[in-house]
Amino acid sequence: MKRIAAIWGIGGFILLLMYAVIRLFPKSIEAFDFSFAWYHWLAFALNIGFMAYSEGYKGFQASYSPRVAARAKYLCAHAKPYQLLLAPLFCMGFFDAPKRRRISAILLTIMIVILVIIFQRLPQPWRGILDAGVVVGLSWGIIATMIYVIKAFVDHQFNHDPEVPGYQIK
Repeated sequence: MKRIAAIWGIGGFILLLMYAVIRLFPKSIEAFDFSFAWYHWLAFALNIGFMAYSEGYKGFQASYSPRVAARAKYLCAHAKPYQLLLAPLFCMGFFDAPKRRRISAILLTIMIVILVIIFQRLPQPWRGILDAGVVVGLSWGIIATMIYVIKAFVDHQFNHDPEVPGYQIK
């Protein structure tokens, strides 16, 4: 059952990211139905670069993905029934995490929902330009998470903190 918790935790998280990428990718491609002026191309390039660095590298690869993998590894050894049921939310830090982590998970989710609502109201090509950056960042996040998950379960040197109160890394 504990392995199922880890698989469900990672699988649910990855599916959530993939769902967003699949939904946003057509909108980003739709932007190219419009004639781009130089400033559209500049915004496109800057947004792709910014989102690759800030969301992909800094957000996922350097911070979030190692913790998600560490929490999945924790589930594989210590999952309780409620953690099994809510494994994706556990891996994302919504519960059984330090207060600061829980608050940041909730605030990040609220911010994402607000940005989605705002982005949906933008006209093309601007919406597609912004969505393309999000697709790049989320795709980077999917790849980074999968790499860290593999490391967590294969590499004995993997020692990222799952941030579970009362748990010490061995």
